Amino acid sequence: MTARLPQVFPHAGLPAHVTVYEVGARDGLQNEQATVPTEVKAEFIERLVDAGSTVIEATSFVHPKWVPQLADAEVLFKLLERRPGLRYPVLVPNLRGYDRALACGASEIAVFASATETFAQRNLNTTIDGALTDIEAVVTPALQAGLWARGYVSMCFGDPWEGPVDPGAVATVVERLLTAGCHEISLGDTIGTATPGHVRTLIDLLGTRGVDPARLAVHFHDTYGQALANILAALQVGITTVDASAGGLGGCPYAESATGNLATEDLVWMLDGLGIDTGIDLPALVETSRWMADHLGRPAPSRAVRALTKD
Repeated sequence: MTARLPQVFPHAGLPAHVTVYEVGARDGLQNEQATVPTEVKAEFIERLVDAGSTVIEATSFVHPKWVPQLADAEVLFKLLERRPGLRYPVLVPNLRGYDRALACGASEIAVFASATETFAQRNLNTTIDGALTDIEAVVTPALQAGLWARGYVSMCFGDPWEGPVDPGAVATVVERLLTAGCHEISLGDTIGTATPGHVRTLIDLLGTRGVDPARLAVHFHDTYGQALANILAALQVGITTVDASAGGLGGCPYAESATGNLATEDLVWMLDGLGIDTGIDLPALVETSRWMADHLGRPAPSRAVRALTKD
């Protein structure tokens, strides 16, 4: 049977190409209760590459005590096949993690900040300022070594403990990360409370402060079913990099109200329908997520995967 694909109806004012920053191998698998074997992770990444993914956050060099699911970071990273145009960023929590990543040959890193004090304390065990100071200590040598750096900002649109988050506070953290030398900043809707107007307001505010949308990415959780609407709003104001997780794996283990990440398949279905190029083969991606779901012993959360795999 011919694979079902969306009808294509392009709209003015949207980018011709969107970079899908795939986080399933790291952000997705770190939340699994059972540790996924290294060889399965490596094949998952290989299958994502074969489906057309070009930016895959492969793992995190965090201490195994905190994220035992990713204790095999060194072994996994050395298994990854290098191809022209492929990018494998890795998350580094501190200088020790950075040193481990550098020793493995990583050329791109990601660091983590928070827009709220409570989340910084609960997740990063420090203050907002303390986390930014730690990030500066990592990014400085990374830039000197010629690495590319991304900064994540959590709780950009709401916090389960503090409630509403001031866009101005988010902008201050973004500016500090850019000043530190981060090439790209991912705006995280950690508990999924953002709405399209909120998204546009934050991105517009950053624009008034001189932040080019080309330096920004968006990372939405689908807690309230708003992720795709929020992404469309972001695309309309110049965003061209979107985070997503194959099969909808993952979420935030430190925020109990957060549900899973936006599924890459759901995102690609929408972008394909808008005539926006991602380079990703949707049927191949669906098959990859089905394969991983079989290994995890449960159906993929992705709506598109479920719809496209019905008998």
